Amino acid sequence: MNTLSQKAIADHLLSVLRQGTTPTRLALTLAVGFAIGCFPVLGTTTLFCVAVALVFRMNQAVIQVGNYLAFPLQLALTVPFLRLGERLFHAPALPLSPLHLMEMTRHAPDHTMRAFVYGQGHAIVAWALVAPLAVILIAAVLAPLLRALMRASTPQRLA
Repeated sequence: MNTLSQKAIADHLLSVLRQGTTPTRLALTLAVGFAIGCFPVLGTTTLFCVAVALVFRMNQAVIQVGNYLAFPLQLALTVPFLRLGERLFHAPALPLSPLHLMEMTRHAPDHTMRAFVYGQGHAIVAWALVAPLAVILIAAVLAPLLRALMRASTPQRLA
């Protein structure tokens, strides 16, 4: 992330803090957005964040910041979530080799589709087990950092 983007994000977060959101609430919103951003189904996280923010009255822009910051991690964690889900359900490993997948699809398209649907479900369950812990840890780390950011941005008053 370049310096301009980092400054824009920090400025936005400071603006939200100055509007009365507590550092703890802001940290929780960012953490939830980040955890949802790691959801192992590509193309769903933005709407997922919108729904969660509406239900829990979270700041839409802040939850989306967390969501978009997590995008590279979403890509990196999709296969580990798939593999963790396979272990949880004692399911056979879904082959991820393109040649193997093409061969499977050619010979048994219905079996291949079923394997992908089950695999996706297993990955979602694995994510659902990990995400709450991630939210707690991320929020616990971010809250003091946001408090420090708020203090650092507040002009010191002379006694």
